[in-house]
Amino acid sequence: MTADVVRIRPPMHRVSPRALWYWAARAAVLWIVLIVPQVIWWFADDGGRLPHLLVGVAWLVLAAAHLLVMPQWRYRVHRWEATETAVYTQTGWISQERRIAPISRVQTVDSERGPIEQLFKLANVTVTTASAAGPIKIDGLAAQDADQLVADLTTRVGRTTGDAT
Repeated sequence: MTADVVRIRPPMHRVSPRALWYWAARAAVLWIVLIVPQVIWWFADDGGRLPHLLVGVAWLVLAAAHLLVMPQWRYRVHRWEATETAVYTQTGWISQERRIAPISRVQTVDSERGPIEQLFKLANVTVTTASAAGPIKIDGLAAQDADQLVADLTTRVGRTTGDAT
């Protein structure tokens, strides 16, 4: 009797290229929230302008680096794949994670589109299993890809025997 060999590899599919713009837009909101107090401080303080200028320039350099590097990095890392036997994901940018969920363990498959995702025609798919590690999320899919993935997974899970526990 020979055992099947499982080769660990990155999942095949990348998220939508529009996810780059989505991640950048979300990060831009954060940086606006951080930079606005700097601008208020600049106009409200009658003291020297040098501290304001130094802090402001530091924030702008950090913001520019984050907005340029983070979306590209995440796009290169984020991947997903759904086969007849399992759902695979790879996520992160600083801290990276790979998750594999056997189809036989899938309990629910959900799709979600928040207002910002809708602007970018993106959707997120959540695959809930009986795992203590929590659900598997695939963020940044093109909306039509998410719909197709949900339909495919629902069909595969329906063909699986057992109670997914």
